[in-house]
Amino acid sequence: MILEEYKKRRKFNITSEPKAVVPQKNKSRFVIQEHNASHLHYDFRLEMPAELSGEKIVLKSWAIPKNIPLEPKTKRLAVQTEDHPVDYIDFKGEIPKGEYGAGTVKIWDKGKFKLLEREQDHIRFILKGVKARGEYILIKTRGFGGAQNSWLIFKAR
Repeated sequence: MILEEYKKRRKFNITSEPKAVVPQKNKSRFVIQEHNASHLHYDFRLEMPAELSGEKIVLKSWAIPKNIPLEPKTKRLAVQTEDHPVDYIDFKGEIPKGEYGAGTVKIWDKGKFKLLEREQDHIRFILKGVKARGEYILIKTRGFGGAQNSWLIFKAR
């Protein structure tokens, strides 16, 4: 079910994170959130249908330990996480200690994106942000230890 994993991990009476609402309209936005939790990482989110041929819109999400690469040729690990509700695109603040993802969340960059190609194992898109601009590619990998959620992200030339 859409956003079930997101709902399962949060106590909305404790955290100020957005509740799980699924809109039907895609505005093709993205956000990169600096997330200082148990370790500093960057959460990269693309607003798109939850399923390849679906209509329910979510933020497809990846945790990137060293942030999105700004130069071509640099490849970074991107670990896919649970889908987030679209309202999370504006979230910044403190997730309380003891809660999933506890720590400070800041918006590092946001903007629009143009989807060029999306398949099960790769996504190609153009980011139109303030800091992150240009064509990017996400490719699903076999990951470390056979992890099902490992991807690589890199900027195309």
